[in-house]
Amino acid sequence: MNDQIHSDGSDHEHGALGDAEYAEFMELAAQEGFDPEEVEGAIGEAGHGPLPVLAVVGRPNVGKSTLVNRILGRREAVVQDKPGVTRDRVSYEAEWAGRRFKLVDTGGWEQDVLGLDASVAAQAEYAISTADAVVFVVDATVGATDTDEAVVRLLRKAKKPVVLCANKVDGQSGEADATALWSLGLGQPHPVSSLHGRGTGDMLDAVLEALPEAPPQTFGTAIGGPRRIALIGRPNVGKSSLLNKVAKEDRVVVNAMAGTTRDPVDELIELGGVTWKFIDTAGIRRKVHLQEGADYYASLRTAAAVEKAEVAVILIDSSESISVQDQRIVTMAVEAGRAIVLAFNKWDTLDEDRRYYLERDIETELAQVAWAPRVNVSAVTGRHMERLVPAIETAIAGWETRIPTGRLNAFLGEIVASHPHPVRGGKQPRILFGTQAGIKPPRFVLFASGFLEHGYRRFVERRLREEFGFEGTPIHISVRVREKRGRKK
Repeated sequence: MNDQIHSDGSDHEHGALGDAEYAEFMELAAQEGFDPEEVEGAIGEAGHGPLPVLAVVGRPNVGKSTLVNRILGRREAVVQDKPGVTRDRVSYEAEWAGRRFKLVDTGGWEQDVLGLDASVAAQAEYAISTADAVVFVVDATVGATDTDEAVVRLLRKAKKPVVLCANKVDGQSGEADATALWSLGLGQPHPVSSLHGRGTGDMLDAVLEALPEAPPQTFGTAIGGPRRIALIGRPNVGKSSLLNKVAKEDRVVVNAMAGTTRDPVDELIELGGVTWKFIDTAGIRRKVHLQEGADYYASLRTAAAVEKAEVAVILIDSSESISVQDQRIVTMAVEAGRAIVLAFNKWDTLDEDRRYYLERDIETELAQVAWAPRVNVSAVTGRHMERLVPAIETAIAGWETRIPTGRLNAFLGEIVASHPHPVRGGKQPRILFGTQAGIKPPRFVLFASGFLEHGYRRFVERRLREEFGFEGTPIHISVRVREKRGRKK
């Protein structure tokens, strides 16, 4: 979500469109019967820069996911009664009173593997550090617990704006329970029933007061500054070894202690005559009796590195089968909208049979990123390291590619003519026109006469890649359907 406003035009009120292009586009939209405000809103949504981040934190079973679903107005977050179930952090785009923000649900804090206090601190610390404001959810029927007090200490240390949500206040009788939470020292408790919606409006009004209009950038420097490259991958895949090899010296010492929550290591390294800033996420060793805990903390670290980076170099151990954790890390980078390079480590150890089966594994398990540049390397011997920089540069170029609206619409016209959308229910929706509303990653808005099926959207994305490249970058496509009110005269 973190786009460089100064260099991609996201701060422009028309997204990535210039004034002349925007005026021409709005005229086209009016001819097709679209409301100008609706079109402006669609461009704004797709072309926005960074949204302010609101983290929902609290101990297990206080109703965080239920509150997230209430704020979103739909059932998105998985609600689980059982404490101690590890869930990935999930983020959503939410809106209240016309303002949009990124909502982060931080469920599954309890980790019996490493103990409650350590796991609560790790998850809370990361969620709080990446947020612009925090909703701290407390079960008003139980009152403040020792775990709640521990989170309060983290919140005070972070000095982030906090809105205190006293949840499970289903009626007037529960108001006194909410009042008792003044003792936490976080200001006014907002009595809420996330299950029934009681009080959520007032709480969200307080959230908007706490959230900044636009958050500070977490990556990006002045034009010409070093690009930020995250080396990510599951534990023991060779991230530190790769970083040391490209740096041609031992820059990174691998920390054998699992469960630490320090920031990833940043290293300035010159490659191919260019200075890059590498963000290393090594430092977590897998121990048998701490296996789940190590993976848990690794995922937090990976998420932190991805948030800070422009390019994610995903390191995969080619001597092993592609794991669920590998796929989860790939998905994390894609959903974060980062440019992506796949680096298959230990390639020099493979025989012909293993290479054959690995290729098949890649085709099936990593089909979602078939567009990502791939390099086969050896962090130990340095084999093919010279291919890493060209792959990164290719991914960045795709990530920053911008297609003029006129050229895009000529392309969309060809698609509609040669491969129209299938007829459904006696109707055949068609793409009327579109525009690229932003870059980093490329974000498109298509305006259509009816709902476009997911398969057809994937077809459009595939054709966009065939025509314009976009190698190494995810593509976001949103669709706006014309209201059934006829064409404007």
